[in-house]
Amino acid sequence: MADQNLVIANVVESLDYHLVDIEREGRGLLRVTIENRDVEMPITVADCEKVSHQLTYMLPVENIPFERLEVSSPGVDRIIKTAQDFERFKGLEITLKLHVAMGNRKNFSGILQGLLSGDPQSRDAVWGLLIEPKPGESAMLEFSLTDVDKARLVPVLDFKGKKS
Repeated sequence: MADQNLVIANVVESLDYHLVDIEREGRGLLRVTIENRDVEMPITVADCEKVSHQLTYMLPVENIPFERLEVSSPGVDRIIKTAQDFERFKGLEITLKLHVAMGNRKNFSGILQGLLSGDPQSRDAVWGLLIEPKPGESAMLEFSLTDVDKARLVPVLDFKGKKS
């Protein structure tokens, strides 16, 4: 599976995009999530088509099984997986689900504090999440990336728009 992911990553990177995630779902669905190297530029339908077209030809050549291919942008609730992601999104609100409960909870929401201690590439690196266990109180949840089951950005949406 790692070799398959490497092939997909190489195709995405060769097209000048950044690979965010690869997911395999039921019924042969292969979902590839991409973003522009300049993260301020949104992914367009044309970007997804370009990557999808290249993967559609490359995957059979590399004997990577799939029945359906879906290429998309990370969206407003972008998944956070890597040490670089956890550092890049510090200061933003995220939801965090842990593999094993801390206290009696697995799910947390708070402001990502980034790296607290250790080498970011180490399994022992400690990351921080500023949480509000009770209204008006704050606490620091410390975790390693191996503790994380899922982490996502909390979407910030403005529906007010501009008045004319």
